[in-house]
Amino acid sequence: MSEHWRHTGYAQQIVFGRAVVDHLREVVRDLGARRAMLVTTEGRLGTAEGRRVVAALGSFLTSTFAGVRSHVPTTAVQAAMQQARRDGIDSVVSFGGGSCADLGKAVCYFTEQEAGTPGASFFDRPVLPHVSVPTTYSGAELTPFFGMTDEQARRKSGAGGPTITPAAAVYDPELSLGTPPRISAETGMNALAHCVEAAYSPARTPEAEAIALAGIWRISRALPHVVEHPQDIDGRAAMLAGAVFGGRCLQNASMGVHHGLSQLVGGRTGIPHGLANAVILAHAVRFNADAVPDELEAIGHSLGDKDPAAAIDALRKSIGLPGRLSECGVTEDDIIVVARLAESSPSVQLNPKPVTEADARAILQAAF
Repeated sequence: MSEHWRHTGYAQQIVFGRAVVDHLREVVRDLGARRAMLVTTEGRLGTAEGRRVVAALGSFLTSTFAGVRSHVPTTAVQAAMQQARRDGIDSVVSFGGGSCADLGKAVCYFTEQEAGTPGASFFDRPVLPHVSVPTTYSGAELTPFFGMTDEQARRKSGAGGPTITPAAAVYDPELSLGTPPRISAETGMNALAHCVEAAYSPARTPEAEAIALAGIWRISRALPHVVEHPQDIDGRAAMLAGAVFGGRCLQNASMGVHHGLSQLVGGRTGIPHGLANAVILAHAVRFNADAVPDELEAIGHSLGDKDPAAAIDALRKSIGLPGRLSECGVTEDDIIVVARLAESSPSVQLNPKPVTEADARAILQAAF
Protein backbone atom coordinates (compact mmCIF):
# COMPACT_ATOMS: atom_id res chain seq x y z
CA MET A 1 0.00 0.00 0.00
CA SER A 2 1.26 3.47 -0.85
CA GLU A 3 2.31 5.74 2.02
CA HIS A 4 0.12 8.42 0.44
CA TRP A 5 -3.55 7.77 -0.19
CA ARG A 6 -6.89 9.55 -0.53
CA HIS A 7 -10.11 7.91 0.60
CA THR A 8 -13.50 9.05 -0.71
CA GLY A 9 -16.68 8.40 1.22
CA TYR A 10 -19.70 8.59 -1.09
CA ALA A 11 -23.09 9.91 -0.01
CA GLN A 12 -24.78 6.53 -0.13
CA GLN A 13 -27.41 4.81 1.99
CA ILE A 14 -27.48 1.03 2.39
CA VAL A 15 -30.79 -0.46 3.52
CA PHE A 16 -30.42 -4.14 4.49
CA GLY A 17 -32.80 -6.79 5.79
CA ARG A 18 -35.85 -8.92 5.18
CA ALA A 19 -38.84 -7.09 3.66
CA VAL A 20 -36.98 -3.77 3.37
CA VAL A 21 -38.03 -3.62 -0.30
CA ASP A 22 -41.49 -2.70 0.95
CA HIS A 23 -39.99 0.67 1.95
CA LEU A 24 -38.57 1.33 -1.53
CA ARG A 25 -40.91 4.24 -2.19
CA GLU A 26 -39.70 5.95 0.98
CA VAL A 27 -36.07 5.54 -0.09
CA VAL A 28 -36.82 7.17 -3.46
CA ARG A 29 -38.83 9.94 -1.79
CA ASP A 30 -36.00 10.74 0.62
CA LEU A 31 -33.80 11.46 -2.39
CA GLY A 32 -36.26 14.12 -3.53
CA ALA A 33 -37.52 12.07 -6.48
CA ARG A 34 -41.06 11.28 -7.61
CA ARG A 35 -40.78 9.98 -11.20
CA ALA A 36 -38.71 6.81 -11.23
CA MET A 37 -37.74 4.61 -14.15
CA LEU A 38 -37.47 0.93 -13.23
CA VAL A 39 -34.59 -0.80 -15.06
CA THR A 40 -34.71 -4.59 -15.13
CA THR A 41 -35.08 -7.66 -17.35
CA GLU A 42 -38.29 -9.10 -18.73
CA GLY A 43 -37.72 -12.23 -16.69
CA ARG A 44 -37.24 -10.38 -13.40
CA LEU A 45 -40.18 -8.07 -14.03
CA GLY A 46 -42.54 -11.01 -14.44
CA THR A 47 -41.62 -12.71 -11.16
CA ALA A 48 -43.34 -12.37 -7.81
CA GLU A 49 -40.32 -10.37 -6.66
CA GLY A 50 -40.68 -8.05 -9.65
CA ARG A 51 -44.34 -7.46 -8.90
CA ARG A 52 -43.38 -6.70 -5.32
CA VAL A 53 -40.90 -4.04 -6.45
CA VAL A 54 -43.53 -2.48 -8.74
CA ALA A 55 -46.05 -2.44 -5.90
CA ALA A 56 -43.52 -0.92 -3.51
CA LEU A 57 -42.82 1.97 -5.89
CA GLY A 58 -46.52 2.65 -6.32
CA SER A 59 -47.32 6.00 -7.91
CA PHE A 60 -43.62 6.87 -8.10
CA LEU A 61 -43.20 4.35 -10.96
CA THR A 62 -43.35 6.50 -14.10
CA SER A 63 -41.51 4.32 -16.61
CA THR A 64 -40.38 0.69 -16.88
CA PHE A 65 -37.49 -0.42 -19.07
CA ALA A 66 -37.29 -4.22 -19.16
CA GLY A 67 -34.77 -4.57 -21.98
CA VAL A 68 -31.63 -5.27 -19.96
CA ARG A 69 -29.37 -7.96 -21.42
CA SER A 70 -26.10 -9.50 -20.27
CA HIS A 71 -22.99 -7.33 -20.72
CA VAL A 72 -25.20 -4.26 -21.36
CA PRO A 73 -25.21 -3.86 -25.16
CA THR A 74 -24.89 -0.24 -26.28
CA THR A 75 -28.15 -0.64 -28.20
CA ALA A 76 -29.97 -1.34 -24.93
CA VAL A 77 -28.42 1.77 -23.38
CA GLN A 78 -29.60 3.85 -26.35
CA ALA A 79 -33.14 2.46 -26.06
CA ALA A 80 -33.25 3.16 -22.31
CA MET A 81 -32.03 6.71 -22.87
CA GLN A 82 -34.74 7.37 -25.44
CA GLN A 83 -37.36 6.12 -23.00
CA ALA A 84 -35.93 8.19 -20.14
CA ARG A 85 -36.15 11.37 -22.24
CA ARG A 86 -39.67 10.57 -23.42
CA ASP A 87 -41.04 9.87 -19.95
CA GLY A 88 -39.41 12.77 -18.11
CA ILE A 89 -37.97 10.71 -15.26
CA ASP A 90 -36.18 12.18 -12.26
CA SER A 91 -34.63 9.00 -10.86
CA VAL A 92 -33.63 5.42 -11.67
CA VAL A 93 -34.40 2.22 -9.76
CA SER A 94 -32.46 -0.82 -10.98
CA PHE A 95 -33.68 -4.28 -10.01
CA GLY A 96 -31.73 -7.46 -10.74
CA GLY A 97 -28.12 -8.40 -11.30
CA GLY A 98 -25.03 -6.46 -12.28
CA SER A 99 -26.21 -5.74 -15.83
CA CYS A 100 -29.35 -4.08 -14.48
CA ALA A 101 -27.29 -1.89 -12.14
CA ASP A 102 -24.84 -1.06 -14.92
CA LEU A 103 -27.56 -0.06 -17.36
CA GLY A 104 -29.16 2.08 -14.68
CA LYS A 105 -25.82 3.80 -14.09
CA ALA A 106 -25.37 4.27 -17.85
CA VAL A 107 -28.71 6.13 -18.02
CA CYS A 108 -27.57 8.38 -15.17
CA TYR A 109 -24.19 8.98 -16.80
CA PHE A 110 -25.44 9.85 -20.28
CA THR A 111 -28.24 12.00 -18.87
CA GLU A 112 -25.60 14.06 -17.07
CA GLN A 113 -23.54 14.28 -20.25
CA GLU A 114 -26.53 15.49 -22.25
CA ALA A 115 -27.40 18.05 -19.57
CA GLY A 116 -23.85 19.39 -19.69
CA THR A 117 -23.46 18.91 -15.95
CA PRO A 118 -21.30 15.81 -15.43
CA GLY A 119 -20.25 15.30 -11.84
CA ALA A 120 -16.71 16.50 -11.28
CA SER A 121 -16.26 15.53 -7.65
CA PHE A 122 -17.79 13.43 -4.89
CA PHE A 123 -19.33 16.66 -3.53
CA ASP A 124 -21.60 17.17 -6.58
CA ARG A 125 -25.21 15.98 -6.64
CA PRO A 126 -26.34 13.55 -9.34
CA VAL A 127 -28.76 14.74 -12.01
CA LEU A 128 -30.61 11.43 -11.67
CA PRO A 129 -30.38 9.71 -8.26
CA HIS A 130 -30.18 5.95 -8.61
CA VAL A 131 -31.54 3.37 -6.16
CA SER A 132 -30.21 -0.14 -6.80
CA VAL A 133 -32.06 -3.27 -5.69
CA PRO A 134 -29.70 -6.23 -6.25
CA THR A 135 -30.72 -9.87 -6.54
CA THR A 136 -27.22 -11.23 -7.18
CA TYR A 137 -23.78 -10.59 -5.68
CA SER A 138 -22.00 -8.57 -8.36
CA GLY A 139 -21.25 -5.42 -6.33
CA ALA A 140 -22.23 -3.16 -9.25
CA GLU A 141 -25.02 -1.75 -7.10
CA LEU A 142 -22.49 0.28 -5.07
CA THR A 143 -19.84 1.46 -7.51
CA PRO A 144 -19.44 4.65 -9.59
CA PHE A 145 -18.61 2.99 -12.90
CA PHE A 146 -20.33 0.68 -15.39
CA GLY A 147 -19.51 -1.55 -18.33
CA MET A 148 -21.25 -1.83 -21.69
CA THR A 149 -20.58 -3.83 -24.84
CA ASP A 150 -20.36 -2.93 -28.50
CA GLU A 151 -21.80 -6.12 -29.96
CA GLN A 152 -20.55 -5.32 -33.46
CA ALA A 153 -16.95 -4.91 -32.30
CA ARG A 154 -17.38 -7.64 -29.63
CA ARG A 155 -15.64 -5.40 -27.13
CA LYS A 156 -16.59 -4.22 -23.64
CA SER A 157 -15.73 -0.77 -22.35
CA GLY A 158 -16.91 1.41 -19.50
CA ALA A 159 -17.34 4.86 -18.02
CA GLY A 160 -18.48 6.50 -14.82
CA GLY A 161 -17.87 9.30 -12.39
CA PRO A 162 -18.38 10.31 -8.76
CA THR A 163 -22.07 11.14 -9.19
CA ILE A 164 -22.84 7.83 -10.92
CA THR A 165 -22.57 5.93 -7.66
CA PRO A 166 -26.07 4.77 -6.68
CA ALA A 167 -27.37 7.04 -3.94
CA ALA A 168 -28.98 4.09 -2.18
CA ALA A 169 -28.92 0.32 -2.32
CA VAL A 170 -31.73 -1.85 -0.95
CA TYR A 171 -30.58 -5.35 -0.01
CA ASP A 172 -33.51 -7.64 0.70
CA PRO A 173 -32.53 -11.32 0.96
CA GLU A 174 -36.13 -12.31 0.18
CA LEU A 175 -35.65 -10.96 -3.35
CA SER A 176 -32.66 -13.26 -3.93
CA LEU A 177 -34.45 -16.51 -3.12
CA GLY A 178 -35.43 -16.93 -6.78
CA THR A 179 -31.88 -16.48 -8.05
CA PRO A 180 -30.75 -19.85 -9.51
CA PRO A 181 -27.82 -21.56 -7.75
CA ARG A 182 -25.65 -21.32 -10.89
CA ILE A 183 -26.08 -17.54 -11.08
CA SER A 184 -25.48 -17.30 -7.35
CA ALA A 185 -22.24 -19.26 -7.80
CA GLU A 186 -20.99 -17.13 -10.69
CA THR A 187 -21.83 -13.76 -9.17
CA GLY A 188 -20.54 -14.90 -5.80
CA MET A 189 -17.17 -15.62 -7.37
CA ASN A 190 -17.34 -12.17 -8.94
CA ALA A 191 -17.79 -10.68 -5.47
CA LEU A 192 -14.85 -12.72 -4.18
CA ALA A 193 -12.70 -11.57 -7.10
CA HIS A 194 -13.47 -7.93 -6.34
CA CYS A 195 -12.30 -8.43 -2.78
CA VAL A 196 -9.14 -10.30 -3.78
CA GLU A 197 -8.01 -7.71 -6.30
CA ALA A 198 -8.93 -4.83 -3.98
CA ALA A 199 -6.89 -6.42 -1.18
CA TYR A 200 -3.69 -6.19 -3.25
CA SER A 201 -4.55 -3.13 -5.34
CA PRO A 202 -1.74 -0.54 -5.41
CA ALA A 203 -4.44 2.15 -5.12
CA ARG A 204 -6.26 0.70 -2.11
CA THR A 205 -6.81 2.65 1.08
CA PRO A 206 -6.54 1.05 4.54
CA GLU A 207 -10.34 0.94 4.83
CA ALA A 208 -10.73 -0.66 1.40
CA GLU A 209 -8.17 -3.32 2.35
CA ALA A 210 -9.93 -4.08 5.63
CA ILE A 211 -13.30 -4.34 3.91
CA ALA A 212 -11.86 -6.54 1.17
CA LEU A 213 -10.30 -9.01 3.60
CA ALA A 214 -13.51 -9.17 5.64
CA GLY A 215 -15.44 -9.74 2.42
CA ILE A 216 -13.19 -12.64 1.42
CA TRP A 217 -13.80 -14.27 4.81
CA ARG A 218 -17.57 -13.85 4.57
CA ILE A 219 -17.99 -14.84 0.93
CA SER A 220 -15.77 -17.91 1.06
CA ARG A 221 -17.91 -19.30 3.88
CA ALA A 222 -21.37 -18.16 2.75
CA LEU A 223 -21.22 -19.00 -0.96
CA PRO A 224 -21.06 -22.82 -0.77
CA HIS A 225 -24.03 -22.80 1.63
CA VAL A 226 -26.12 -20.58 -0.67
CA VAL A 227 -25.43 -22.81 -3.67
CA GLU A 228 -26.31 -25.96 -1.72
CA HIS A 229 -29.29 -24.46 0.15
CA PRO A 230 -30.68 -21.68 -2.07
CA GLN A 231 -33.92 -21.34 -0.09
CA ASP A 232 -32.20 -20.71 3.23
CA ILE A 233 -32.98 -17.05 3.91
CA ASP A 234 -30.27 -16.72 6.55
CA GLY A 235 -27.70 -18.05 4.11
CA ARG A 236 -28.89 -15.60 1.48
CA ALA A 237 -28.58 -12.74 3.95
CA ALA A 238 -25.03 -13.79 4.85
CA MET A 239 -24.01 -13.88 1.20
CA LEU A 240 -25.65 -10.52 0.48
CA ALA A 241 -23.66 -9.04 3.35
CA GLY A 242 -20.51 -10.37 1.71
CA ALA A 243 -21.59 -8.76 -1.56
CA VAL A 244 -21.90 -5.42 0.23
CA PHE A 245 -18.24 -5.74 1.23
CA GLY A 246 -17.34 -6.71 -2.34
CA GLY A 247 -18.95 -3.54 -3.68
CA ARG A 248 -17.74 -1.22 -0.94
CA CYS A 249 -14.07 -2.15 -1.27
CA LEU A 250 -14.17 -1.20 -4.96
CA GLN A 251 -14.98 2.41 -4.09
CA ASN A 252 -11.40 3.02 -2.95
CA ALA A 253 -9.32 0.45 -4.81
CA SER A 254 -8.52 -0.38 -8.40
CA MET A 255 -8.97 -3.67 -10.21
CA GLY A 256 -6.11 -5.47 -11.96
CA VAL A 257 -5.28 -7.99 -14.65
CA HIS A 258 -7.92 -10.46 -13.52
CA HIS A 259 -10.84 -8.08 -13.88
CA GLY A 260 -9.46 -6.57 -17.07
CA LEU A 261 -9.11 -9.96 -18.77
CA SER A 262 -12.51 -11.11 -17.52
CA GLN A 263 -14.18 -8.05 -19.04
CA LEU A 264 -12.41 -8.54 -22.36
CA VAL A 265 -13.26 -12.26 -22.47
CA GLY A 266 -16.90 -11.57 -21.68
CA GLY A 267 -17.19 -8.77 -24.19
CA ARG A 268 -15.73 -10.92 -26.96
CA THR A 269 -17.38 -14.26 -26.24
CA GLY A 270 -20.52 -13.35 -24.32
CA ILE A 271 -19.85 -15.74 -21.43
CA PRO A 272 -21.17 -14.41 -18.11
CA HIS A 273 -18.82 -12.01 -16.34
CA GLY A 274 -19.00 -13.99 -13.11
CA LEU A 275 -18.06 -17.21 -14.90
CA ALA A 276 -15.03 -15.57 -16.50
CA ASN A 277 -14.06 -14.29 -13.06
CA ALA A 278 -14.37 -17.74 -11.52
CA VAL A 279 -12.17 -19.43 -14.12
CA ILE A 280 -9.43 -16.80 -14.40
CA LEU A 281 -9.06 -15.63 -10.78
CA ALA A 282 -6.67 -18.27 -9.40
CA HIS A 283 -4.36 -17.90 -12.42
CA ALA A 284 -4.22 -14.12 -12.01
CA VAL A 285 -3.39 -14.57 -8.33
CA ARG A 286 -0.51 -16.90 -9.22
CA PHE A 287 0.78 -14.36 -11.77
CA ASN A 288 0.85 -11.61 -9.13
CA ALA A 289 2.28 -13.77 -6.34
CA ASP A 290 5.84 -12.46 -6.50
CA ALA A 291 4.69 -8.82 -6.52
CA VAL A 292 2.35 -8.92 -3.51
CA PRO A 293 3.51 -11.73 -1.16
CA ASP A 294 2.41 -10.02 2.08
CA GLU A 295 -1.00 -9.16 0.67
CA LEU A 296 -1.54 -12.72 -0.52
CA GLU A 297 -0.58 -14.01 2.91
CA ALA A 298 -3.41 -11.88 4.36
CA ILE A 299 -5.79 -13.09 1.65
CA GLY A 300 -4.82 -16.68 2.42
CA HIS A 301 -5.55 -16.07 6.09
CA SER A 302 -9.07 -14.84 5.20
CA LEU A 303 -9.57 -17.90 3.01
CA GLY A 304 -8.22 -20.24 5.69
CA ASP A 305 -5.45 -21.56 3.44
CA LYS A 306 -1.77 -20.66 3.05
CA ASP A 307 -2.16 -21.09 -0.72
CA PRO A 308 -4.86 -18.59 -1.77
CA ALA A 309 -4.87 -19.63 -5.43
CA ALA A 310 -5.46 -23.27 -4.45
CA ALA A 311 -8.21 -22.20 -2.04
CA ILE A 312 -9.92 -20.19 -4.79
CA ASP A 313 -9.78 -23.17 -7.14
CA ALA A 314 -11.17 -25.44 -4.44
CA LEU A 315 -14.04 -23.04 -3.77
CA ARG A 316 -14.87 -22.78 -7.48
CA LYS A 317 -14.90 -26.55 -7.79
CA SER A 318 -17.04 -27.00 -4.68
CA ILE A 319 -19.83 -24.84 -6.11
CA GLY A 320 -19.87 -26.69 -9.42
CA LEU A 321 -18.30 -24.17 -11.78
CA PRO A 322 -16.03 -25.25 -14.65
CA GLY A 323 -12.29 -24.78 -14.36
CA ARG A 324 -11.38 -24.16 -17.99
CA LEU A 325 -12.29 -21.38 -20.42
CA SER A 326 -12.42 -24.05 -23.14
CA GLU A 327 -15.35 -25.60 -21.25
CA CYS A 328 -17.20 -22.25 -21.47
CA GLY A 329 -17.13 -21.77 -25.24
CA VAL A 330 -13.92 -19.73 -25.42
CA THR A 331 -11.61 -20.59 -28.35
CA GLU A 332 -7.87 -20.31 -28.99
CA ASP A 333 -8.61 -17.41 -31.36
CA ASP A 334 -10.44 -15.62 -28.55
CA ILE A 335 -7.37 -16.02 -26.33
CA ILE A 336 -5.13 -14.46 -28.98
CA VAL A 337 -7.44 -11.47 -29.55
CA VAL A 338 -8.01 -10.80 -25.84
CA ALA A 339 -4.28 -10.98 -25.08
CA ARG A 340 -3.63 -8.48 -27.86
CA LEU A 341 -6.13 -6.06 -26.32
CA ALA A 342 -5.04 -6.57 -22.71
CA GLU A 343 -2.48 -3.78 -22.45
CA SER A 344 -5.14 -1.22 -23.44
CA SER A 345 -7.39 -2.20 -20.51
CA PRO A 346 -7.38 0.40 -17.69
CA SER A 347 -7.71 -2.40 -15.13
CA VAL A 348 -4.75 -4.30 -16.57
CA GLN A 349 -2.70 -1.09 -16.51
CA LEU A 350 -3.38 -0.77 -12.75
CA ASN A 351 -2.24 -4.29 -11.92
CA PRO A 352 0.36 -4.58 -9.10
CA LYS A 353 3.01 -5.50 -11.66
CA PRO A 354 3.26 -4.75 -15.41
CA VAL A 355 1.38 -7.06 -17.77
CA THR A 356 2.59 -7.58 -21.33
CA GLU A 357 0.65 -9.20 -24.15
CA ALA A 358 2.71 -12.34 -23.57
CA ASP A 359 1.84 -12.27 -19.86
CA ALA A 360 -1.86 -11.92 -20.61
CA ARG A 361 -1.69 -14.80 -23.08
CA ALA A 362 0.08 -16.97 -20.50
CA ILE A 363 -2.60 -16.29 -17.87
CA LEU A 364 -5.37 -17.06 -20.35
CA GLN A 365 -3.63 -20.19 -21.64
CA ALA A 366 -3.26 -21.44 -18.09
CA ALA A 367 -7.00 -20.93 -17.65
CA PHE A 368 -7.82 -22.46 -21.03
